Amino acid sequence: MTTKRKWSAKVNTDSTHPREGLFNKSPSTIAKELASEKVSPKGPGSGMRMLSFYINRAGKNLPEERKEALQKAKTILSGIIAERKEKSSTKKRPARKTTSRNTGHTRRKAA
Repeated sequence: MTTKRKWSAKVNTDSTHPREGLFNKSPSTIAKELASEKVSPKGPGSGMRMLSFYINRAGKNLPEERKEALQKAKTILSGIIAERKEKSSTKKRPARKTTSRNTGHTRRKAA
């Protein structure tokens, strides 16, 4: 009898590059490394997707203790993502110059 291979076995990603054994480390180490540009050059969202994929792929083969640690890593990583979003949304953009249609005068418009 042959074993049916799952679609996820064929997944090949170039968006994240976790080091060997990373998912066996502490939750804070996992989250920090997956949020780093070295591991996830496209941002921490890629790291979150990689972590979720790993949890789903390992599934029933993971001991309960390891599942809990990985879920905690997801929580920490979510916090890192939220902090970065908050920082990027609070950066002030310079006001844009616009021209009034009727007068042709230039005025400042808030971005």
